[in-house]
Amino acid sequence: MDWEGTDVTDGWDWRQPGGTPAPARPPGPGHPPVGSPPTPQGGGGGTTSPWWSDALADPWRDPGAPAAVVLPAAPGPGSEPEPVSDPDAPGRPTLRHLLLIPLITALLAGSLGGALGYAFAVRGGAAGTVLGADPQAPGLAQRRPESLAGVAERVLPSVVTVRVAGLGGTSEGSGFVASADGHVITNDHVLAGATGKASVVFNDGSSAPATVIGQDPESDIAVIKVSRSGLRPVEFGDSDALAVGDPVLAMGSPLSLANTVTAGIVSALDRTMRAGEPGGPTRYYAAIQTDAAVNHGNSGGPLVDGAGRVIGVNSTIKSLVSEGQEAGNIGLAFAIPINQAKRITQDIIGTGKARRTVIGATVGGTASGTGGAGVRLAAVEPSGPAAGAGLRTGDVVLKLDGRPMTEPTDLIALVRKFAPGAVVTVEYRRGTNRQNASVRLAADAK
Repeated sequence: MDWEGTDVTDGWDWRQPGGTPAPARPPGPGHPPVGSPPTPQGGGGGTTSPWWSDALADPWRDPGAPAAVVLPAAPGPGSEPEPVSDPDAPGRPTLRHLLLIPLITALLAGSLGGALGYAFAVRGGAAGTVLGADPQAPGLAQRRPESLAGVAERVLPSVVTVRVAGLGGTSEGSGFVASADGHVITNDHVLAGATGKASVVFNDGSSAPATVIGQDPESDIAVIKVSRSGLRPVEFGDSDALAVGDPVLAMGSPLSLANTVTAGIVSALDRTMRAGEPGGPTRYYAAIQTDAAVNHGNSGGPLVDGAGRVIGVNSTIKSLVSEGQEAGNIGLAFAIPINQAKRITQDIIGTGKARRTVIGATVGGTASGTGGAGVRLAAVEPSGPAAGAGLRTGDVVLKLDGRPMTEPTDLIALVRKFAPGAVVTVEYRRGTNRQNASVRLAADAK
């Protein structure tokens, strides 16, 4: 293309400044008209320069022509220089980084704290404060019938508190319903010394007056009766079928705390007992020993096996306190075997009194020698069961029905455990000879 009045080759005048004027350029955007003076950089009315400030970046500039660099004017008085920084300089934190660091730290600390707090809360039981419940969770209240809770739930409605008025105030003990018509079994010593009528408090808190049917001080069994319909009698077990280690529950009102249940095991069987209060009758029985907690007020209450059947009547405890002091549970409690208690109860209901089982001999102390320990017979009744079996005065009874004899109490208590008419095997020593005899026990004539 030819430009008018100008010898144009490549659009540049190769002459040095101060020579012939620069060649003409087509006017257009970004290019001032030919011959117009250049506008100084910054446009502030400063010194006019024939070169524009960005000449080095101009693609039309002659590479051999010198360039003038225009420096910015110095800041005016009173103004602060603008701070300069490189935001992308390596190793130099940015504002974004400075904000992200505490934010991430706070999030991590919060997450860790929440996790630890939840773990400690669950372990410490604090999670129990949550009021909501999972509707899909199994019902924990549905106890199996054979569990201890299931047994207690089934038996407690048949357990009662027995109250009687005496000279020293109201006496309290426990008992249990033995028949649907209202007979209740308790201990004789619960009713001993009573001057007023007895009453019964049931599991639901209701009460009813009771009539004393009969008492047997030597066996420590008494029977009272209440007039009330809808009673639930207990289920009786077999005390002869017990074994050491069997689980048991003791129920009653210890220390006036009604509907109390304690658990333990049978810790011994046929533990011969000789008990009684000063001036009162002496009681003998071969007891069930248990470690279930029994205290004052449990007397007369049921001892129940793992199936919910009554296998004994709680009667007495051993204690380390001195005589006259209040005794408490130390894990040694004793119950009358239910086979014996049930037989005596039937006698009382049928005749008003209980029969006492005897062997027809009296004991005079222990014996020792080459044949081992035993109980010496001080006298043998001529027409009694012992004499009929061939036993004589002076014989030493070593075992009764396989149970060793070490104290006179052993022979009396074990004989009374059996019903009149029962046949037992007696192993005895006469001189140096050991012999066996079968003795049919009888009821006392009185």
